[in-house]
Amino acid sequence: MRVPLSWLREYVDLPAGETGRDVATKLVDAGLEVETVEQLGGGLKGPLVVGRVLTIEELEGFRKPIRFCTVDVGTANGTGEPQEIVCGARNFAVGDKVVVVLPGAVLPGDFAIAARKTYGRTSHGMICSGDELGMGDDGTHGIIVLPPEHEVGTDAIELLQLVDEVLDIDITPDRGYCMSMRGVAREAATAYGLPLRDPALLDVPAPNSYGYPVKIDDPAGCDRFTARTVTGLDPDARSPIWLTRRLQKAGMRPISLAVDITNYVMLELGQPLHAYDRSSIDGTIGVRRAEQGEKFTTLDGVKRTLDAEDLVITDNSGPIGLAGVMGGANTEIADSVTDPGTGQVTGTTDVVIEAAHFDSVSISRTARRLKLSSEASKRFERGVDPQAAAAAAQRTVDLLVLLAGGTAEAGVTQVIAPGAPRTIAMSADHPDRVAGMEYGRETVVRRLQEIGCDVYGQDELVVTVPSWRPDLAEPNDLAEEVIRLEGYGNLPSTLPQVPSGRGLTARQQLHRRVGRALAGSGYVEALSYPFIGEGVFDQLQLPAHDVARQVVKLVNPISDEEPALRTTLLPGLLGALRRNDSRGSHDLALFETGSVFRAADRPGVAVRLPVDRRPTDEEIATLNAALPAQPRYAAVVLAGAREQAGWWGKGRPADWADAVQAARALAVEAGAELAVRQGQYGPWHPGRCAELVVTVDGVEQVIGHAGELHPRVVKAMGLPARTSAMELDLDRLAAAGGEALQAPRISSFPVATQDVALIVDASVPASAVEAALRKGAGELLESLRLFDVFTGEQVGEGKKSLAYALRFRAADRTLTAEESTAARDAAVALAGERTGAVLRGA
Repeated sequence: MRVPLSWLREYVDLPAGETGRDVATKLVDAGLEVETVEQLGGGLKGPLVVGRVLTIEELEGFRKPIRFCTVDVGTANGTGEPQEIVCGARNFAVGDKVVVVLPGAVLPGDFAIAARKTYGRTSHGMICSGDELGMGDDGTHGIIVLPPEHEVGTDAIELLQLVDEVLDIDITPDRGYCMSMRGVAREAATAYGLPLRDPALLDVPAPNSYGYPVKIDDPAGCDRFTARTVTGLDPDARSPIWLTRRLQKAGMRPISLAVDITNYVMLELGQPLHAYDRSSIDGTIGVRRAEQGEKFTTLDGVKRTLDAEDLVITDNSGPIGLAGVMGGANTEIADSVTDPGTGQVTGTTDVVIEAAHFDSVSISRTARRLKLSSEASKRFERGVDPQAAAAAAQRTVDLLVLLAGGTAEAGVTQVIAPGAPRTIAMSADHPDRVAGMEYGRETVVRRLQEIGCDVYGQDELVVTVPSWRPDLAEPNDLAEEVIRLEGYGNLPSTLPQVPSGRGLTARQQLHRRVGRALAGSGYVEALSYPFIGEGVFDQLQLPAHDVARQVVKLVNPISDEEPALRTTLLPGLLGALRRNDSRGSHDLALFETGSVFRAADRPGVAVRLPVDRRPTDEEIATLNAALPAQPRYAAVVLAGAREQAGWWGKGRPADWADAVQAARALAVEAGAELAVRQGQYGPWHPGRCAELVVTVDGVEQVIGHAGELHPRVVKAMGLPARTSAMELDLDRLAAAGGEALQAPRISSFPVATQDVALIVDASVPASAVEAALRKGAGELLESLRLFDVFTGEQVGEGKKSLAYALRFRAADRTLTAEESTAARDAAVALAGERTGAVLRGA
């Protein structure tokens, strides 16, 4: 909602020296979200005056039409002589009143005006358009043509209200009443402690039996409908400058007088309105639900297929409006047309004004389903004051009579469904208990009265909620109003007392160590949204029965394309990698640690926790039991160069081995023994996929995978070629480790190194050979490293040679050659027994 400060002052007598930023600070303290304060006319400097076009000479010989004009600007130029100006616009004629900027002036954007020679003539100033003055779109995209009553030489800066401040307020869904000047003015009046001049306090005639006939078939969807008729409008009447400027400052484009007035009243009072051309309406106006598949053409010219839930405005011919969203093209206010022969102007002369109140849920569903968000639907879905409908209709009628010369018919139609004001019972000290500080009954009552509530009672209050606050439904809502008006900044801040000596939990410590280890290895942490669309599982080639496809869906997702909670970290990480690669960063190594969400077989029902006391342990346990399982995962993705080329060498591209090494680094931080085996799963390339295995309580568990992604996955997700990834369950990795990390022992005795080269079948995994060597070498083995893999005629067809470096060391003595050799031979013997390995050269 854009709020011009000059307009706001009409309803609240703000202090004379208050700037837009001062008002914004007050509104923010009251709980509104003021995004920006825009300075209109900043840097604008005159002379900028009203001029009258005296002559127009068409200049020829140029690529585009150019006109040389003389303009009467009175004495504003200091001489009284006509001002000579070159102009390319063609939407004005001799005798028109225009806006002229003279040499010495400065326009928005620090554009200084001076006499200059152009197109063979000297132009002493400019004839201005709205865009050049920072006024916004007026629908003409040309020169501003003023009404003829304005005198030549008048200051156009003041006339066009070019200097102002506009507050841009982000209205949250619970503050629908603030999508109007009336609502924002009420908040400003409360914040400053000043009286409000309510623009809705109008003398409205009582309904009678000779108003325009209206029939409501669905009172649940439309509980209030006001109709008024105005006849004899001048079709050639134009919106005055003050009206168009207020619309422009509020972010709306002027269209025609009747439409401008309905938009103006909507901005003023928050009540959306619609004006129908009376000559186009056939019989009684009705409100009903649409028939399934019914067709209807809206004002934007689009033919739409309606749903049975949609609420429509009808006459005898069928739908004439999509209730609360957009009017129909068949009853649109006709543009004025001038007959070139007679000069007679024709257009809409009689209108029917609709001011109705519709169900917010129904309007929201219709607008979302049709992807047709309008200024009206934004207000209805947030809640509109039903009591304001009659006043809005009266205000519209008054303006049409004043500005278009119309006559208001005596008939007044009001169809109102029975209803009663909403009341809420609340203890007078309830806000005290919620806030944790004492306000007292007098403060509570005063603050509730300031927002429009009627309050009765002593210790137990009965609060009647004002019609414009549909968001106030229970005591906690009323407590929030008291707290925000008293100031969130005044709430006491008390830090919880943490028992000494506890510090971080083991899970938290592991989480930090993992992040430091990956960052130290050159990875950059990327935090992604925990939401996914189910289509990503097809891109990742997950089988139909995969547990990752069992998602928890949100009832009200931020995006309809991502309605589920993630079951894997890879979509978010791969999306970040794709975006960075598309923007020129091709050498990428990203990581993320975070929770994934596993759907339970039987979803639980969450309890509603109290706010006036600490929840009991049973209530917290019940809430936790209803939540989906949330294991913590860790994942990395890599693409491009892992080691940069330079004078030191050629560099190296990232590959599957880097992803596997990242998993090993995490296992070291967890103090767990990680087995790496050949595997095959979902998005990974079948021949370059490692299965990550740990042993928990004597049982082997697969906790993740690492390797190069499948080319089809790379293509489907738009990733760089040869992208690699790793993902594992960090909680299960931690369960496989010890309770505390064991620091490595530093021995003062020398190491004994033994190298072995073993020939095995090509199908035997190197990890299996390594496991056998470790087992056979015994306690003297300090480390084991595969440093060479060789295939060729020398080792035989279907065979491969694996060369390992074994390091032996004892903690209490220097090993003899016989001891290290015996340990090596034992390792080779067990490898031969388990994998069929043969010592090369033996």
